[in-house]
Amino acid sequence: MSYLEYKVARVPSGLSKVLALNWGLVLLVTAVASIGFIVLYSVGGGSWYWAEPQMQRFALGLVVMFAAAMIPIWFWRNVSAAMYGGALVLLLAVDFVGASGGGAQRWIDIGFMRLQPSELMKITLVLMLAAYYDWLPVTKVNRPQWVILPVLIILLPTMLVLKQPDLGTAILLLMGGAMMMFLAGVHWAYFATVFAAAAGLVTAVIKSRGTTWQMIENYQYRRIDTFLDPDTDPLGAGYNITQSKIALGSGGWTGKGFMQGTQARLDFLPEKQTDFIFTILAEEFGLVGGASLLALYMLIIIFCIVSALRMKDRFSALATLGVAATFFLFFAVNMSMVMGMAPVVGVPLPLVSYGGSAMLVLMLAFGIVQSAHVHRPRAQGEGQLFKR
Repeated sequence: MSYLEYKVARVPSGLSKVLALNWGLVLLVTAVASIGFIVLYSVGGGSWYWAEPQMQRFALGLVVMFAAAMIPIWFWRNVSAAMYGGALVLLLAVDFVGASGGGAQRWIDIGFMRLQPSELMKITLVLMLAAYYDWLPVTKVNRPQWVILPVLIILLPTMLVLKQPDLGTAILLLMGGAMMMFLAGVHWAYFATVFAAAAGLVTAVIKSRGTTWQMIENYQYRRIDTFLDPDTDPLGAGYNITQSKIALGSGGWTGKGFMQGTQARLDFLPEKQTDFIFTILAEEFGLVGGASLLALYMLIIIFCIVSALRMKDRFSALATLGVAATFFLFFAVNMSMVMGMAPVVGVPLPLVSYGGSAMLVLMLAFGIVQSAHVHRPRAQGEGQLFKR
């Protein structure tokens, strides 16, 4: 379907847009966020210190999601480049007016909240690449000159984020961008080349340790050491992951009970309201609680995939799948991190961890998914556009 045909096709309008929303997705997102409220209430020791601000942000996020859903999807396609450029400007501004915290400079203080531009970049990158591959004819996707530009689109914000430093978000940008290219039909040989280059980069990072051209920060090297062998420094660099594993294991099948987790109550767990919040859930509600959250996450992914398969225009399908892929990376990396299966890189658990920027940007992303779902043409049956 051409872009012009898409714009004149029959799509819902007015009240029918609200009825056409994917309400199953809305309920799933609300269910996950509600789990976050419960755990944050527990983290606060029975107070609303963490949970109440999170609930307010989620309420605002719902408004953002519904507002984004009412806007035609072609609008998001047309402004994707401007959104990407704006996110880049904000990333550059962090160097000059950014607020610092935890040894990193990643935020911009806008009064009522601290905005983290790298969170916004995760979604604008998806939209930019979806618009690029929507514009590019399928026959040109694998030509080298048309592969270079999306690689640069991915690498530019990645380098800016890595400079902050924020290794976790930089990894997510790289992986999310690569998944978008794969979904668009880029040949596997390009990815094999990248993997080979990545192996060389890892080698260079390891070799650069302690030299004048050291490529990452010392604390990031310690995270790698801790990942490989946490027991080498159980009271120092390995403390966080050691305590996380203790909390995960002590929860058993059904957990110790709501607000009964000893690791949380006795403050053994660091950053328990953000990066390590999954360990609180697992300790208090056990394997059943952790698996239930994972099931809700997977249902959100499935809803997005099913919706994407019904899209007729390439941008809508790629944007929807890109949001699903990015969402998957969020919780997969966080859960792997707290289980000791990946280095601790500071990635929050989506819709559950305490935080404003991550919550609002993710709700905007789901709003764009809803926009694609609501405004998909319905006159000529269902279908999808992917060709590899």
